[in-house]
This record gives sequence, C-alpha cells and structure tokens, in this order.
Amino acid sequence: MIWIILIVIMLLSALVQQMLNSRFAKYSKQPCTMTGAEAARKMLDDFGIRDVKVTSTPGHLTDHYNPQTLTINLSEDVYNARSIAAVAVACHETGHAVQHYQNYAPVKMRSSLVPVVNFANKTVSWVLLLGCLLIEVFPAVLWAGIALFAMTTLFSFVTLPVEVDASRRAVAWLSASGITDTATTPMAADALKWAAYTYVLAALSSLATLLYYIGIARRN
Repeated sequence: MIWIILIVIMLLSALVQQMLNSRFAKYSKQPCTMTGAEAARKMLDDFGIRDVKVTSTPGHLTDHYNPQTLTINLSEDVYNARSIAAVAVACHETGHAVQHYQNYAPVKMRSSLVPVVNFANKTVSWVLLLGCLLIEVFPAVLWAGIALFAMTTLFSFVTLPVEVDASRRAVAWLSASGITDTATTPMAADALKWAAYTYVLAALSSLATLLYYIGIARRN
C-alpha cells in the first residue's frame, strides 16, 4: 500500500513540476514595470528592512532567502526580468525576509530544527541502511534511523506554513503597491500556488517513506 502511495506521489510531483515550469514560462511573458530585483528591494524598503541585500545567483528557480548572510538570492532569470513571474518569485523570497524580521512563529520553529535536520540529513541514510541489515540482531538501530527520518519529515511539514505565508505576503504586497493589478495579481498568485504544491508533495512523500520504515520495524 505504501509503495502505491509513493508511486502516486512521484507521478504527482513530476506533474506539478511540469505545471510549475509551464506557469513560470507563461507568466514570464507577461510584462511588468519592475525587474525582480527592483521589486524585492522596494518591498524590503516598504517594510523598513535596510540590511538585507538582493543578489543574483546562477541557475533556474534557485531563488532563496539566506537569514545567515541576510541576502535574497535571485536566479538570473528572476533578478533581471521585468515580468509577473519574476516579481512574484522575488517577492515570495522577500516575504521570507519579512517573516524573519517580524519573528514569524513557524520560521522560529523551523530555524530551531535546522541543526538537528542538518545532522539527520548527513546520517539518516546510513543509519537506516545499517538498521535494515541488522534488524534481526539490533532492531534499535533501525528505530534510531526512523527517529532521525522523523525529524526531516517534521521539518517538511513545518516548512509548509512558512512557504504559504511568504506567498500570501508577496501577493498582498504586489497588489497593494500597484505593481500588479486585477488582471495580473491572479497570475502571480497562480505561479506561487504551483510552487507551494511542490512543498506539499515533498512533505507527503517524506511521511509515506517514514511510515514505510515504521512498517518494516514493526514486522520484525
């Protein structure tokens, strides 16, 4: 049963990624008065955030906010482009900076999990493999791996409200600032909606995988 769920999630993930790329390409052709970088900078200024820099980073849809370096890193096709897709993505990442400066509770929770999750990501695959190999002799090893994997699953679910809220902030600000109008605001919201779906499916995939390993541990 878990295998069927995992296969379905994999197929849905491929579909969502295809739709995300399609929406981004579509709304990249919809012109806007600002570049992604300009929109991000204006949003930061409107929220009184002066010490966060907006930079360009290589790649496609590699955009992210780094709270350690206080930088909003925008992919080249977002940083320089004057399109609805570009300003939507840029303002989504700026939304994370606003969350950080306003001490948004889910962000604080997510940040507190980062050290544990970083450790889990480095070790969980080896612990789970060793646990499966030694399950008849040392079942506790597999349960230790499950505990580590559970932390990564929790992190995936804590990430969901953070991403959804960043998109909400982005769309609201774009509309209020007049950068988007009644015709283009739904386009920005649609682009960010498909991006959010990727996080939902990642969390469900992680949960299904966790249940799979729990099932193995319980059968032995």
